[in-house]
Amino acid sequence: MRLTLDEYSRHFRMSKEMISSKLKEKKLNYIIDDGVTYILVTRNSIESHKSGDEIQLKSQEEATKALAKPKITVATVLALYQRENQQLKEKIAQLESKIDKLIDDKEQMLRDEMNKIEQVYSAKDEQLKNILELVNAKLMIDNRQQTVHEIQDYETIEDIQINDNASQLIELRDYLRTLDLKSNQRKIIKKRFLAVYDNDIRVLQQNGKLYLDFSKYDYSDLLEY
Repeated sequence: MRLTLDEYSRHFRMSKEMISSKLKEKKLNYIIDDGVTYILVTRNSIESHKSGDEIQLKSQEEATKALAKPKITVATVLALYQRENQQLKEKIAQLESKIDKLIDDKEQMLRDEMNKIEQVYSAKDEQLKNILELVNAKLMIDNRQQTVHEIQDYETIEDIQINDNASQLIELRDYLRTLDLKSNQRKIIKKRFLAVYDNDIRVLQQNGKLYLDFSKYDYSDLLEY
């Protein structure tokens, strides 16, 4: 394939002076036909030159695009840091909120546990108080030898029934058993009699036991439940 000087110059982007210099140095193959100089080239060299031009053109386009990209300014960097800083603050706030909730839940659990313990001890204290009251009442009964409520001149309830037919005495405990009462209700009534028998002549006592005389007295106020 042959090209004139102008065609070779346009195709390979080379000045005519450079082409003439190469011809003089015999670096290019050429022929002269009818006084016109033709440079001989192969098709491969033309294709190779085209590929090189395309690569060069692509590189130039990429360089142009790179130059066209906006430059990162100080204001852009500051805005980026501020945005990241705000995101970090939000994450920290969320973590602090979760920590506060965990602490509140733990404190509530501790308060509930303390309340349970206090309830248990309160119940134990109430039970101990009742036991002490019963023991104290028993000691008071055992320590009294003679009171205004003691039944005189009789040793047993059988003697009382034999010598005084008009008197109908019954032991408080036996009477309470005849009633349809729960155990705690009987205890409450018995404690009520123990609390008043020193000052109430209706309540009789002998050998540490309390007796009632329904033929003489009304005990409805003490037997309420």
